[in-house]
Order: sequence, then structure tokens, then C-alpha cells
Amino acid sequence: MDIKKLQTLVFDALEDVKGQDIQIFDTTEITSLFDRVCVVSGTSNRQTKALAAAVRDKVKENGGNIVGMEGEGTGEWVLVDLGDMVVHIMQPAIRAYYRLEELWGGKEVKMGAAKRTSKMTAGPMDEEKPKRSRSKAAPVEVTPDMMAIQTTVEDEKPKRKPRVSKVAAELAGDKPARKPRATSATPKIPSGGRVKVASTKTAAASSKEAAAKKATTRRKTAE
Repeated sequence: MDIKKLQTLVFDALEDVKGQDIQIFDTTEITSLFDRVCVVSGTSNRQTKALAAAVRDKVKENGGNIVGMEGEGTGEWVLVDLGDMVVHIMQPAIRAYYRLEELWGGKEVKMGAAKRTSKMTAGPMDEEKPKRSRSKAAPVEVTPDMMAIQTTVEDEKPKRKPRVSKVAAELAGDKPARKPRATSATPKIPSGGRVKVASTKTAAASSKEAAAKKATTRRKTAE
């Protein structure tokens, strides 16, 4: 099997089981025993075993060979030998202690970037997104239930008293009270003016006597 296809199958299998910090190194210039080394972390014994099983099954399904597997009993460090590629599935503490990246990490293969680039080139670049068509709202049909609700609402509204015109009120006998008209017998009193009151007989006699006394006094003074 081609080494590039093999490393892609391993990477996909580890990603499917949520393997952490997947790293693949090119070891062709370091050793002639194998061409690739993969190091991945599993959070528990169960996950490390599941990662190893996923790699084994994925490679077998695509016609690859499994040379051997080690460490499945404890699950702390499971090694899957694929001939041209060796996969180390380790728990974080074991991985931090042995530091296989320093031993085989001369040339790392960036699988994530390579996969993204292949997906971008494989998809159609000139594909246009379908335009959304704005459809007009359908007319609302008035049902008998809607008419009944509207009638109920109108009945609940407070009814206003109808306005009655003056002519209609007079014809009905409800004539409004009118102000009495001023007649000739009724004296008109101008606003802001003085009112003259007729003098009585006693007042007229007293005024005559006073005038006579004044005239007598003037005569005596003249003599």
C-alpha cells in the first residue's frame, strides 16, 4: 500500500475515535525499518484500546497488512505495527515521560493542512449558491369563525350616544330652553353704566325747602 494512503487511513481512524494531539513523522532519513511514525494520546485505557482497534480495522478494510499489536492488556501504551508505519497510542503521562517526538520528530507531516487543501481543490470552485426567492404572502381567507370573533369584539365596545340635531330634537318635543327675549316693557340696563332711581315725594319736598333756605340766605347776605 502507498505510504501516503496508509498515513491518511491511520489519521482518519484516530480522528474518528477522538484521538488527541495526533502527530505523524517522516523517518525515511533516520531509519530504514519504517517510513512513518505516528504518536497519539488517549485519555483512558478504554480509549487507547479503541484507537488501536480503529486503526487495525481501517487498514484491514482497505487491504493493508497488520504486522502486530502490543500493549493491549494494560492499555497505557499500545503499539500497532503496520510494516511501513508504526503507531504509538499512549496515555498523556506515558507520552510525556518517553518523549518519542524528540526521537522521531525530525520531519513532521502536516496531515490536517494536507486534508484541508485536498478538500478545497476537490470541491467545485465556480458553484454558485442558489438565490433565495422572495415569495409574496398568500392572501388570508376570512372564515366564519373569524367573523364571529370580530362581531363579539364589536359588541363588547362601549356604545356612544347618537348625536341628535336641533331640528330632530324640536320635532321630538325635546326643545332646548331658550333665553327670554327682552321686551319694550323691560328696561335695558347698559353694562358699566349708572342706574337712575326715581325720587320719592318726601325727598322732593326736602330738596325744595333746602333750596328756599339757600335763596333766603343769599338775599340777606346781599343786603
